[in-house]
Amino acid sequence: MSKKTVLVSGGAGFIGSHVTVELIAAGYDVVVADNFSNCDHTCFEGVKKITGREDLPLEVVDFCDAAATDALFAKYPIDAVIHFAAFKAVGESVAEPVKYYKNNLTSFLNVLETAQKRGGCNVLFSSSATVYGEPEKVPVTEQTPRQPATSPYGNTKTMCEDILRDTVKANGGKIKGILLRYFNPIGAHPSALIGELPRGVPNNLVPYITQTAIGKRECLNIFGNDYPTPDGTCQRDFIDIVDLAKAHVYAVTRMVEGKMKQDCEVFNVGTGRPLSVMELVNAFEKVNGVKLNYKFAPRRAGDITAIWADPTLAETEMGWKATRTIEETLKAAWAWECHLAGK
Repeated sequence: MSKKTVLVSGGAGFIGSHVTVELIAAGYDVVVADNFSNCDHTCFEGVKKITGREDLPLEVVDFCDAAATDALFAKYPIDAVIHFAAFKAVGESVAEPVKYYKNNLTSFLNVLETAQKRGGCNVLFSSSATVYGEPEKVPVTEQTPRQPATSPYGNTKTMCEDILRDTVKANGGKIKGILLRYFNPIGAHPSALIGELPRGVPNNLVPYITQTAIGKRECLNIFGNDYPTPDGTCQRDFIDIVDLAKAHVYAVTRMVEGKMKQDCEVFNVGTGRPLSVMELVNAFEKVNGVKLNYKFAPRRAGDITAIWADPTLAETEMGWKATRTIEETLKAAWAWECHLAGK
């Protein structure tokens, strides 16, 4: 069988770069496309070092540009698209909803429209556990009802899920789709050559922890210690970025090998194990031998109490399971921060 080609939109970012590494390791040809609005070339250069692929194709493309998207599909024999290209800051989306709806919906619509024009494609959409909102029961399964989004960013995930479902339904099997609902991706590649690289003040917990530990941030704020959880802090399903990346390989392989049971499928990508914010902080300190300066702050608007996945379906249907320990994940996150600092 000839090598299959996968287009990774937003492939120079945190998740996209790790997925690219795993796709290449699994024998796929990969085309990375990014407009670098949310990242620089650091992770793309890291991917080339990890994979030894100095010739890795990079296309600087804004998927909101329909003509550029069309030209990209015309240039390569694309068998599957993994779509990451989107704005992703929850707080910014609340302040600038039009910016988020315009970018996140237009870019995905252009990918689907181009796939239709070219006779079909396999499309993997990067969705999120945010679609479950504050669930009535945990862990959540793929059948757990979606809740109204608490931010325009979250709403774009819900809307793109629906757009893909409707598009698949209307195209009679020519376009197939998988929705991967991520929980909380953290960590970095074990090589310390790629990892999470936020611009400005981090929105996510682990980069804030590592930046505080290295002295870039003065203090870590832990938002709320009065939640109805064992230690009063929120509980999440923290999944290692390498485990998450491998789930994409399993999903793409399921599509290109014709193993899907429905033309549009949904899978939770999580560990199935809840961990509180304080448990994560304590684990980071213990595994890396670093003391963190932190303080408790008032609850943050929009934060939910507890959510974690039931990942059974991904294991039984795709054969994928999270295997990396939280200690391995937090060691890798710290090694990446130290690499960035030249230590």
